[in-house]
Amino acid sequence: MSRDSSTNSATPRRAGGPGDRDTPTGETRLALVRRARRINRELTLLYPDAHCELDFTDPLELLVATILSAQCTDKRVNAVTPVLFARYRTAADYAAADREELEEIIRSTGFFRAKANSIIGLGQELCARYGGEVPGRLRDLVTLPGVGRKTANVVLGNAFGVPGITVDTHFGRLVRRFGWTRETDPVKVEHEIAELFPPKDWTMLSHRVIWHGRRICHARRPACGACALAHWCPAFGEGPTDEAAARKLVRPGPFS
Repeated sequence: MSRDSSTNSATPRRAGGPGDRDTPTGETRLALVRRARRINRELTLLYPDAHCELDFTDPLELLVATILSAQCTDKRVNAVTPVLFARYRTAADYAAADREELEEIIRSTGFFRAKANSIIGLGQELCARYGGEVPGRLRDLVTLPGVGRKTANVVLGNAFGVPGITVDTHFGRLVRRFGWTRETDPVKVEHEIAELFPPKDWTMLSHRVIWHGRRICHARRPACGACALAHWCPAFGEGPTDEAAARKLVRPGPFS
């Protein structure tokens, strides 16, 4: 999918001018918001079935699965969790878990000792402070072992229906390529992107951007020539622009 710059009226302006603000691309703030929302509309068309790719049936399962997903693919986590969730059904089960048994079940997800510490501590804290239930507020979730803002937003958005932006490596890479932010700190990225979209869009925006990062906009060689967002992306050309060459880089899901 080549991009014809002569007809690309949506390409961000690079030069400054009256009304310009300090946006990453030099476009006006209004132009940035409009372009960002146009990209989101295109992502909605591209990925109508976008969703969390971790398997879960309740908030506790999603919380544990998200902890396991650190430095690990969702596919690998989904291969481990059926056994894990059958063995440990409640927060109390995790709190009382035999460490060696738990470590052996989750070993293939990597960093299994640290993850076991977090999961056992998580179970203990949930029992001690929340009656064994996963809290539905970010300020409570981030006080739990192994839970940062990214994990909390995954759980809030997908288990509780509370809008949240999930800034993983894919999301951070793409929003910088899209020229939506210059920030690299995940919390600053989250706050800047939240200002571009209404809260009702946050959770699904996260899924769509992450899906696009896993399938098209790769870290090393983005498939620019096969990307439906090329007309609105200031980073077009970082990867092959020839459509045939780019198509070879496209990866179907499911993914990490």
